[in-house]
Amino acid sequence: MRQSALRGLRRYQQVERPSLVRPHSVHATQGSGRLLHLGEEGGAERQAVVLVPSLVNSHMILDLSDGMSLARHLAGAGFDPWLVDWGEPAPEDAALDLAGHVEHRLVPLIRSIGRPASLVGYCLGGTLVLGAAAMVDPVSVATIAAPWHFDRYPAGERQRIADLWRQSQPLCERLGYVPMEVLQNGFWSLDPVRTVRKFAAFADMEPGSEAERAFLAVEDWANEGAPLSYAAGRDLFEQLYGGNATGEGRWTVAGREVRPESLRCPTLAIRSTTDRIVPADAAPPLSTRRDSPLGHVGMVVSRKAPEQIWQFLSDWLSDPGQ
Repeated sequence: MRQSALRGLRRYQQVERPSLVRPHSVHATQGSGRLLHLGEEGGAERQAVVLVPSLVNSHMILDLSDGMSLARHLAGAGFDPWLVDWGEPAPEDAALDLAGHVEHRLVPLIRSIGRPASLVGYCLGGTLVLGAAAMVDPVSVATIAAPWHFDRYPAGERQRIADLWRQSQPLCERLGYVPMEVLQNGFWSLDPVRTVRKFAAFADMEPGSEAERAFLAVEDWANEGAPLSYAAGRDLFEQLYGGNATGEGRWTVAGREVRPESLRCPTLAIRSTTDRIVPADAAPPLSTRRDSPLGHVGMVVSRKAPEQIWQFLSDWLSDPGQ
């Protein structure tokens, strides 16, 4: 398998692919962050849904292509979708921690819509959405593969992440940001076997096939994320992975402890039973849970995602009190 994986990696590096850039209407900006509107003009009568991606990777995973887009699925289901683009941190953002991303970026962007919205956060975006929820009074909140109880990661994996940060922290502090390469190294270490398997499978994919195009789109997305501000990266490694601040109720935003179980709106946690990046047990304590055998990325972009995740989410958003 190792030789096949190396062959697949070489092919991935050499093959031509279309650009991932897709046109979006920019509704508002806040620092490096933008709020993109994917809904129809004049759609104010539709229920607004704000999609919040992870800080670690691009927002494009939620609108990857015409045929693989959670955002456009929601538009087709009658919602008014909005998409947060965190952008790339500027040098002056070095001290912007995770709570700062919520208070000074996410919350103002959500409020700019001017009407109540449902919030849907993917991966670390789900963690941040929960920090924003108490400040914006959302219609409902849903998370997909979002980490909260970091003490429920296997001890060996938390130790590997701690070791990685100890080695990388001095350089990151000097730079004022955490490079994407450091983050990739950390996440690959959580599921190294999957990394080998996916490139081994790619080695034998038919050139020009839909499977090849989908693989390229997802891998390009995974490899093109922006760096994290130094303070946000420090929080991620030290306060969350290292200290389980969220799981223990010690994470604060705007001076208030963030406690998802206290939210007054309907809440939903969609979690994967096969996820190594965010184990199912690490999910936040929300009022409704939905388990899926699809993986961390597969829950938002895969052949089975529209039927198994997108439609369920759409139905729940239509009637979150069910």
